[in-house]
Amino acid sequence: MPENNFKILYNSSLVKDIVSFININNSIKTNNSRQVCFTVIAGANATYTEDIINMDRQLTEKMNSGQILYIRIKEPVRQMTFEDTVFYSDTYDKWLKDRKLTLKFITDNILSERVSNALQKTLTVFCQTKTVNPSMEKNFAVKLLFRYDNLFKRYISQFRQNIPLKVVAQNITKIQEYLFFYMLTQSGCNVLLLQSERAIDTVAEKLKLSCQSVIGNYSNIKIPEYDNKDKQKPVVQKNTASRNTVSIPPRTDRRQNIVRQSPKQESRPKVPQRTEKSFEELAQLAKSVVMIAVHDRKGDIIALGSGIMIGKGGYILTNNHVARGGAYYSVHIENDDNTYTTDEVIKYHPLYDLAVIRIEKTLEPIPVYKGQKELVRGQKVVAIGSPLGLFNSVSDGIISGFREVKDGVVMIQFTAPISSGSSGGAVLNLYGEVIGISTAGIVEGQNINLAMDYKYINQFIRGFV
Repeated sequence: MPENNFKILYNSSLVKDIVSFININNSIKTNNSRQVCFTVIAGANATYTEDIINMDRQLTEKMNSGQILYIRIKEPVRQMTFEDTVFYSDTYDKWLKDRKLTLKFITDNILSERVSNALQKTLTVFCQTKTVNPSMEKNFAVKLLFRYDNLFKRYISQFRQNIPLKVVAQNITKIQEYLFFYMLTQSGCNVLLLQSERAIDTVAEKLKLSCQSVIGNYSNIKIPEYDNKDKQKPVVQKNTASRNTVSIPPRTDRRQNIVRQSPKQESRPKVPQRTEKSFEELAQLAKSVVMIAVHDRKGDIIALGSGIMIGKGGYILTNNHVARGGAYYSVHIENDDNTYTTDEVIKYHPLYDLAVIRIEKTLEPIPVYKGQKELVRGQKVVAIGSPLGLFNSVSDGIISGFREVKDGVVMIQFTAPISSGSSGGAVLNLYGEVIGISTAGIVEGQNINLAMDYKYINQFIRGFV
């Protein structure tokens, strides 16, 4: 039965240390409400490690006996795939219409309803932390749903409406992480944040959603690892399927009744001819190259870069060093007066220095070269980017070499001039295809510039085009 008017009551004052978190036992009350705690334990004391080991042991024993559900988060959140983004984006769009959630792993109606209510309250708080447009709000909601669903997929079979849920995490650093754990409390979880190394984000502190208890100084004390995989009791299902018999047709002599036919001429589809473009035509492709402003949490611009449209669904390829460290991004498109703001980093690869961000707009992608012929020195190229913020400057040059930079990764050296702000821009062949993405320039030299090769790009963007 769905829950009506399920209420969350905070009683974080009961938790002063790890031991008191172990003993807190908040269950569903008769008036359909639940008391929860949202507590930050700051610093570490002499019994810190011992207390965590003891907490893991006691709460695991209680979970295996069905008294509670205990989750201690240790691994980083995996990046969303293209399929994840599509699924949870659609889920959010449907939720906006009817406020009902249909998730991948959480199929329990009661928990789904709690997650729906928790999502709404968390988004309300998120919109109070900074100026938020609908695109930013959707991006954050998609991340929340993805993380919540994937966190509980391993434990969903153990969920019971009337047992306490306890979640422990350590040394979170970002306001969005903090709000995810707030969302957990809004769905009925008791949350303990172990901040032994650093304080929580200052913006998070100002929200005053959690209570903090200081038990010692900040230090790099090693927190014991926790892995409950081997402690779960396996569920053995009996195989009641009946055996099926397969009848094999009688063998026939295939040499009989053979009719020889004359070979047919196979009709091959005509491949459209690739023709070289003039420099004027290549310059028109600037409409599919964007300028990216990278903002910090205060909204100040801390860097500028470029990006290439690679997918109609709003997907933009840029350098990882452009996207890294930004709280959010504003994207400018040629001949478009709108500014598209997003904090959605779909995928990144530090070694290839590539990243994909997404905006809410249908785009006109530039095709990426498929490698019909190997690139050669002396081949003409055109670069499009925003050096020093000069939006979509076009320059030409040649491929001057191929350089191995790190761990076997080979980059294109080219002479078309680029400067700071060109990173993430397009390097095109004369057919108007992306053969590389501008990545670096050697300041001490003249026109010694490097681009990530199309082979790595095609591997990285598979599924987005």
